[in-house]
Amino acid sequence: MTSLDLVAERADRRAWLGLLIVLGPVALVAMDGSVLYLAMPSITSAITPTTDQALWILDIYGFVVASLLIAFGNLGDRYGRLKFLLAGAVVFGAGSVGAALSPNPETLIVCRALMGLGGATLLPSGLAIISNIFLNPKQRAQAIGIFAATFAAGFAIGPIVGGLLLSRFDWGSVFLINIPVVILFLAFAPVLLKEVRETSPGRVDALSVVLSAVGILMTVYSIKSAAAEGFSGAQLAIGGVGLAVVVLFVRRQFTLEQPLLDLRLFRDRVFTVAILTGLLSLVAWAAAGYLGGVYLQSVLGYSVLTAALLAMPGAAVLTVTCIGTSAIVDRIGKRAALIASHFAMGTGLLLMLLTGVGGGVAAFIASTMIAGIGYGLSFSLVAETAVAAVPTERAGSAASIAEMSNELGNALGISLLGSLAAVCFRILGPDVAGTLDETLDTPGLAAAAAREAKEAFVSGMHVAIAVASLLTLALGYLAVRWVPRQEVK
Repeated sequence: MTSLDLVAERADRRAWLGLLIVLGPVALVAMDGSVLYLAMPSITSAITPTTDQALWILDIYGFVVASLLIAFGNLGDRYGRLKFLLAGAVVFGAGSVGAALSPNPETLIVCRALMGLGGATLLPSGLAIISNIFLNPKQRAQAIGIFAATFAAGFAIGPIVGGLLLSRFDWGSVFLINIPVVILFLAFAPVLLKEVRETSPGRVDALSVVLSAVGILMTVYSIKSAAAEGFSGAQLAIGGVGLAVVVLFVRRQFTLEQPLLDLRLFRDRVFTVAILTGLLSLVAWAAAGYLGGVYLQSVLGYSVLTAALLAMPGAAVLTVTCIGTSAIVDRIGKRAALIASHFAMGTGLLLMLLTGVGGGVAAFIASTMIAGIGYGLSFSLVAETAVAAVPTERAGSAASIAEMSNELGNALGISLLGSLAAVCFRILGPDVAGTLDETLDTPGLAAAAAREAKEAFVSGMHVAIAVASLLTLALGYLAVRWVPRQEVK
């Protein structure tokens, strides 16, 4: 037995307890990215946001997390990841309380942004600490797989948890459930986790921090606005400025001795494919999850609780696959597992095309379960590849890239593919209102118009899902071509 194995063996109990305490906030951060999918009707009835305000309530959280992950991952490397974890938990908890008690849309938007600020500190630092306390490579891979499974499961069960809570409690309950987990984390994390920071921290480039945050936020917001409302002068201006800021950020990284974002990581084709996989898998998952929820409730007429229960098989498969990814990789190798993730996602999504106005529950469940295998593989492999590609002291920066690809994918999935479905609905629908729910709520709506609206929504959903499937299958083909046949390390 090597000295490394001995160190890993002695650290086993504390390391696993440390992993366990980190998983709570990780699940919450992921869950809050999707928990509002089924909760928005209740929120709309309670505080009556405008269309723009509802858009911000849904997306500001993901925008803030995505725009700050790179900066906070790097700062955690330099100043201490445990400090960032504890501070992030406090901010996240405060934002959760404020969101639950929000009397108006403006307050809820601000509190959701505050939650995003806390979430951006928790994800990269949490994964970096886990990578550091598991010294045995095999154990580290297992721990990262569990971390990724928890993150993925949080996304997957967010709508389910929201549906279950809304069936019994007020809409604020979807935020208040965060508080007990945050309190437990703050109590035990200082005892179980050790501080980890880069051994030779350099000067933090404040300008890069600002450029990365502002550039990503403005660019993503512009894309979202164009997809949801069409092009406009203001939207194009915001997008143009955002892209210019991103270009300035990228160019600046090549001039710095210690860049905020180490772009050299992308010279590795496997790393690049993995990050693209992380982005696209969440684009597909978010769009399919959101559109599938509307389909079950508004087209087939199921209650929010039943819709949540019908999503459970897919969430379970996704979670189990994430946990078992290490064993799968041992049998077939990382290259085969990475390629298989794309084709499982693409095939599963295609089954959604078998749904219709008259029925389709079986096709929906089968779709989520088969695609769930692909999602589970991709989530685990993206995180592990990102961390394994860099030295331990840069793990936070690498982890932030992996998590940012997930958060951007989640934000863009509804923005782009959801809006594509909405455009199809406006073209094919009865021209009564802009969305299916608004159309069905129209007083005196004829039965024929209601069915036409449902058929138009299903057609739009099929178009969006088909695009998602083709994209995942195309990336799978590129993975076959780009990833070398020798075993990926």
